[in-house]
Amino acid sequence: MKEIDLNSLKSLMIFKALFENGTATRTAKVMGITQSGVSRSLAQLEQNLGIQLFIRQKNRLLGTPEAQELYDNILRLASNLDELKHSVMALKEFGASRVGIAVIPALGFGFIPGLIGRMLRVNPKLAIYLDIMSSHDVVRAVEAGLFDIGFATLPIDSNQLIIDELVKTEAICLLPKRHPLAKVDAVQLEDLTGQHLVVPNQPNIAADQLLRLIATSGVRIAGKTEANIASICSLVGNGVGLSVMNPITAYDLEHRGMISKPFVPAIHYSFGMVYQEKWRNNKLVELIRDNLPSLSDYLGGR
Repeated sequence: MKEIDLNSLKSLMIFKALFENGTATRTAKVMGITQSGVSRSLAQLEQNLGIQLFIRQKNRLLGTPEAQELYDNILRLASNLDELKHSVMALKEFGASRVGIAVIPALGFGFIPGLIGRMLRVNPKLAIYLDIMSSHDVVRAVEAGLFDIGFATLPIDSNQLIIDELVKTEAICLLPKRHPLAKVDAVQLEDLTGQHLVVPNQPNIAADQLLRLIATSGVRIAGKTEANIASICSLVGNGVGLSVMNPITAYDLEHRGMISKPFVPAIHYSFGMVYQEKWRNNKLVELIRDNLPSLSDYLGGR
């Protein structure tokens, strides 16, 4: 069989039309060529492939099983070419057609999914792979090229990545609605005396700072429950205890049985976007920045 070239591709398109229309006359009209051109193209294709593609029956051409399989393969090729066309258009307009995003749990339950929703309204053809992991793993995954963009807790120790600070906020205290402290304007560190705490079972800025403050100030808590961050709000809402966390996560996982109060002393959070140098001027990074909500807008003025 001869090598496939551009002329072969043209012959395959004529074959496709011939398979769909059943006659050389109708195919010639659809393709805008002569009937003899259709016949000549088919003869050359059958010779090149070394197989018979049609059986002549009266005024129609009946495709052989080999023709059916070739036709199915051409349909798949056409679909791939169409996908390639959309990918090229996305590359031209948005700088990428697909992107892998790694995000920490603190931003992964609502904040970044909301951002992705807004990005897809701008570019519906963008293919996104999203995964939630620890801040350390986000950084390592982006450094290794396993993900293109990462959202992690700052500060970040990396000399390989560009780090853009995106959000700064302060921790709040979550408590059951009927808790005695629900009436105060702000929960003080001393108010935690005798209280049961619900804390993340993974390293966490607020929880780590809070436990250090409790240890150094002599505050005596009743005990603590360690849980996955996705479960903390539900535990608080069901009366298990109090928790201190960033307001974004609390908002995303809000439970009907809890309320939030400012916490004193302030525990600060800073979140950022990380990516490799090659993404510095990419349009997709700009698309992320343009669609990232302000904290006040996201929390609805809370």
